Amino acid sequence: MMHDLQTIVERLRKNEEIARKFSEIEAKILSVLNFRDLFEVLLAEIKEKFKVPFVWLSMIDHSEVSSLIQSLGGSERLRERMTVVDRDTFLDLIGNRPKPLLVNHNLDPYFSILPPNTETLIKSIAIAPISLDGEIIGSINQADFSRNRFQPGIDTSSLELLSVKVSICLSNVTAHERLKFMAYHDPLTGLLNRRVMESILKREFNRSKRYASPLSLVFMDLDGFKGVNDAYGHDRGDELLAFVADGLMKMSRDSDTVARFAGDEFVLILPQTTAENAAMLMKRIQRHFMDNPLQIGEISIPVSISFGGASTEDAEIKDAASLLKKSDEMLYQAKGIKKNR
Repeated sequence: MMHDLQTIVERLRKNEEIARKFSEIEAKILSVLNFRDLFEVLLAEIKEKFKVPFVWLSMIDHSEVSSLIQSLGGSERLRERMTVVDRDTFLDLIGNRPKPLLVNHNLDPYFSILPPNTETLIKSIAIAPISLDGEIIGSINQADFSRNRFQPGIDTSSLELLSVKVSICLSNVTAHERLKFMAYHDPLTGLLNRRVMESILKREFNRSKRYASPLSLVFMDLDGFKGVNDAYGHDRGDELLAFVADGLMKMSRDSDTVARFAGDEFVLILPQTTAENAAMLMKRIQRHFMDNPLQIGEISIPVSISFGGASTEDAEIKDAASLLKKSDEMLYQAKGIKKNR
């Protein structure tokens, strides 16, 4: 009898200690208003307070949160501690339920959410789903070398409470990050907007002059875009703009800047790039879109791009504004040549 009482007291003491630690974590994340700090603080606190070897985040691909994190450029540390998973794969694992899941046998199906190179190390895992506006968008995961750490059947009420608190924080942070995204990005294509592009151009121009490295800028637009709107409607025109934006992002480097200037006009800022190399890149881009039209059902919409470029190699370029103006002039020369043909 006395032994049973001591066991109960010890269990209560441990539960109180766990509750206290979770309360401390909650206090630290409630005031955070950006994804990077929210998740970095959360993961670091869980790892430290509970001495868990592996703590990371899994996000469903193309969910609003994962898209915002990627668009806003989360820290390298956050990217290292986040896995992105296909929606169907993730929901198959957790059964589309909001309650935490504990697994310590047959972990092969869960390899898709594990951090790289941990498959042979992890013996038990706790998956706590997190939601945004009632929809599951990912999970906070903990794992251990021991099979006993997260064995099915142990109490998960504290993990469940943490999931609820994090989901509430996510709602606040997402609203804040949406506003930030809209301030810097074009809402249709997701590219940087003109105001931000001009700020980046000034910074890159100054850097180019300081280090005597070439900087090229390409101004481009879509040939016959008005005809697409007239023939297929403005919704199809919008889809074409988004399609081109996605292609430009995929074909550019991390150091490049891709922006929507206005209408069907786009700008590429290419640091450490000569005019010759910029022209070669644009030829590849033109060829890519010629070979890959936009397919919408049975409709195939061809993509033709005209461009004009300018570089700091040109002695006439004195500032960022003249670089942009010169590339704009070169674009209209290129379009004039096309019309004459």
